Amino acid sequence: MAKMGFAPMLSVAMLLIGTLAAFPAEVRSIGVCYGVIADNLPPASEVVQLYRSKGIDLMRIYFPRSDILQAVSGTNIGLIMDVGNENLEQFASNFSVAAGWVKDNIQANPGVSFRYIAVGNEVQDSHTANILPAMRNVNTALTAAGLNNIKVSTSVRFDVITDSFPPSNGKFRDAYMTAIAKFLATTGAPLLANVYPYFAYKDDQKNIPLNYATFQPGTTVTDNGNGLTYTSLFDAMVDSIYAALEKAGTPGVSVVVSESGWPSAGGAVGASPRNAQAYNQGLINHVRGGTPKKPRALETYIFAMFDENKKDGDEIEKHFGLFSPNKSPSYSISF
Repeated sequence: MAKMGFAPMLSVAMLLIGTLAAFPAEVRSIGVCYGVIADNLPPASEVVQLYRSKGIDLMRIYFPRSDILQAVSGTNIGLIMDVGNENLEQFASNFSVAAGWVKDNIQANPGVSFRYIAVGNEVQDSHTANILPAMRNVNTALTAAGLNNIKVSTSVRFDVITDSFPPSNGKFRDAYMTAIAKFLATTGAPLLANVYPYFAYKDDQKNIPLNYATFQPGTTVTDNGNGLTYTSLFDAMVDSIYAALEKAGTPGVSVVVSESGWPSAGGAVGASPRNAQAYNQGLINHVRGGTPKKPRALETYIFAMFDENKKDGDEIEKHFGLFSPNKSPSYSISF
């Protein structure tokens, strides 16, 4: 979760002023990200059991870790696994490196239900040039291994979108995203996007009501560009991504929300168990019906399973967990 420095989404604020790859027919909507930047987490085997006991059948991990892959093997939990940002340059320039990674981490774990490979998470600046060639090499390696049912994408920050007011105006800020979208269209993979209404609210409380950011009733906005009505900031953000995909000439590319969540502590505005419970329970209940533009189940991953006491940055970064490291819930939540 590289959310420090998340750009204020003022264009969204202005709105208030005016599936497991191997089983594509299976509809799943809610997963949870399994971050491990902590020194007090339970063993992977216990974590996977917690997922299963709560009925959570989708997981995201941020790098291959043998104990997690072993624990999730045979469970039918659908998995997003990241290629770490530090590997992108090598993967982009050397196919054999990408193919070796696929062999060591995917082919070596046939019991794992890999769903997507995220080639980079919130990659920025000059490093964005490595994303597409690295994606191509990973995709080619998977196809050569007979694993083209596992889709290759990249996980982007919401601020790859500009002009998101109204949502129908959304477009990609930079040309590299259009090239990525066109590649996704050829492979049938979704765009993975990290969508955090919390940071928009935190940065502009004057124009973004808390209820609109946390799936609570009380605010309704109409997009005059398409006539759709919005009652949550989350929907407006996601639909602006769909609009950008359309403008890129790739209307068939779907969106998977690869991170979304709300902090329960940390001293920042809005960071409380009450607001986190409202947001995350609202998210779970909401995404089964999709967004106004795409009223179908929206695959979404909550960040995160646990509080992580070694996270860098602001104190809130350590308090996004649905559970404490002792596996007790941070607040009441139902899947």
